[in-house]
Amino acid sequence: MLKAAVALALAAVVSAAAADNPPERKSAADVLKEAPADAWRSIDQRNLVYVTLKNGNRVVIELAEDFAPRHAEQIRLLVAGRFFDGLSVYRVQDNFVAQFGDAEGDNPAKRRKLPRHAAAKLAPEFARPLAGLNFVPLEDKEPAALSDQIGYAGSFPVAVKDGEAWIPHCYGIVGAARNNEPDSSTASELYVVIGQPARNLDRQITVVGRVVAGIEHLAALPRGNPNNLGFYDKAAQRVPILSVRVGSELPKSQQTDYQTLRTDSPSFKDLEASRKRMDGEWYARATPDYQGVCDLRASVRVNPQSLKTAAVPKAKAPAKAGRAKK
Repeated sequence: MLKAAVALALAAVVSAAAADNPPERKSAADVLKEAPADAWRSIDQRNLVYVTLKNGNRVVIELAEDFAPRHAEQIRLLVAGRFFDGLSVYRVQDNFVAQFGDAEGDNPAKRRKLPRHAAAKLAPEFARPLAGLNFVPLEDKEPAALSDQIGYAGSFPVAVKDGEAWIPHCYGIVGAARNNEPDSSTASELYVVIGQPARNLDRQITVVGRVVAGIEHLAALPRGNPNNLGFYDKAAQRVPILSVRVGSELPKSQQTDYQTLRTDSPSFKDLEASRKRMDGEWYARATPDYQGVCDLRASVRVNPQSLKTAAVPKAKAPAKAGRAKK
């Protein structure tokens, strides 16, 4: 009995010591720095869309082919037909979205003709069955009105309810604008969330992807008319698009090997833990032990091996004619 009592006492002391000295929590930066090579995967160039603005800035989008295959294929057809070249960013609404494509899309007399084989309208792809999706749940849940479960699939945040899965409207998510009819999208007008999550749009519009690089080039644009949903009043205010290309059609030298942290890897689990209950020296009090679906993003980097052999390609605007220097 005495030995058992001593053992229990020692266990209590060890337990108390562990509680007083919890293991040091890794920062997100440390998790990403220490993530092994197999925790990252290269994004298929077929699913990367390079949008180059006329000022030379580049925005790169990863298509969500597992969630919106018909829209992804339509975007590839539009890009192959050079549909977006010469169009513009024509709407920037503060704390909401930046929208680009055909600003005259609603005007039959002025809108740009769709390329051959492109669909005149697309069936909605607002959600898909959870079955068959490599879904990795997060530890936390959100209010039942929003979803039953949250997590990640591939590179994308996912919300689940009643057996359906969809990509919520988090920062950086790309959607295909439509009119009132659910099947009125042609993927010729796309928007990027540049403000707080717009969850009221979930399962109302087809999400086609996410921005993996260059979102600052959209988020920093001058805002449009706040009394007209952020649309620019004058055509001269619009930001011209120089070109849009799918990565697989670019020469290897013009591709960038973007890698995303695998959401089914231990490193992603560590990243999730690093973003919860922050309690370092700076914090006046510990943050809530909660991780929302839009609070965590699958990190993106340029493959370090590719950086050793070549610099990351930078898009350049066409040279302007000018006076010869004396």
